[in-house]
Amino acid sequence: LTGLACPRCGGMVTIPEGQAIVICPYCDLRSAVSAENDPGWEDDGNIGVGVRRYQVPLRVTRESAEKAFHAFLSSNFSIARDCAGKAQLTEAFLMHLPFWAAWGRGVAWAFGQERVGSGDNKRWEARERKFVRELTWNSPACEVGEFGVRQIGLGRAPLEAFQADQLHSTGMVFEPVGSARESLEAARQAFEAQVQKEVRLDRTAQLYARIVRPRLGLVYYPMWVMRYLYRGRSFQVVVDGADGQVLYGKAPGSTAFRAGVLIAGMASGALLSVDGTALMLYLTALSSSDDSEGILVGALAALVAGLGLMYASYRKYRHGEH
Repeated sequence: LTGLACPRCGGMVTIPEGQAIVICPYCDLRSAVSAENDPGWEDDGNIGVGVRRYQVPLRVTRESAEKAFHAFLSSNFSIARDCAGKAQLTEAFLMHLPFWAAWGRGVAWAFGQERVGSGDNKRWEARERKFVRELTWNSPACEVGEFGVRQIGLGRAPLEAFQADQLHSTGMVFEPVGSARESLEAARQAFEAQVQKEVRLDRTAQLYARIVRPRLGLVYYPMWVMRYLYRGRSFQVVVDGADGQVLYGKAPGSTAFRAGVLIAGMASGALLSVDGTALMLYLTALSSSDDSEGILVGALAALVAGLGLMYASYRKYRHGEH
């Protein structure tokens, strides 16, 4: 809370964060509260009145989180088969992570060219694309490298007014870092990247993206952290405190599964890169000169695909221990 002097009686008025109108407890004078506008966002609405804070209600008990934790350990063939039985839960605690969240309407215009026609009639024609859609974006407001959660689903749970005492009484509460301006800029860049993927122009000359009337908030999201030991090694699983889904987890890998992936990948990759390429070269020798170029491209593609499959299977074996 921030205290300011009442302009009428001089009494101290407390201002809850994000509140735009306050009432003096001594003389009942109502005052509008505003801050200096961020110079980088003058045209994007009133973001200087403060960042509103919300919290997502906790709906998952510790017992339910433990059930999700055990289900995760037995849900995937790539996890060691005896992990679910031999894992020893050593610690389980609730935390509330802050996320920057932005809402608004995304508007974008893309200008460029599209290739039309075929053969001798191929030509470039000017095109304009317009995008208008409701935008919801969120990103961690603190360092979450240890927990691995980069985004939350805000549509799955209602938002409540932030109550610091309530959150601190139930679990660990992390403090946010960063600024509103940086968060809004990150939201705009995310929207622009989404438009770039959907613009579908052969040549894009200019792209203009903007978030109209943005609203920024801090959302505190509940998560259960389950830490466990398996054969002397420590791992952890993060369970969504709103719906019970596993958001992030580390577990020991299955040696048999990794070996199977390596053998199958190497065999398939060798078949594709060696036999597939040889078949394409043989067809090239039998085909006419007009078709040989396309078959040679196919041979090169088979070689690259086979080598890529072999490399992917090796990486799965090499780095699939966790």
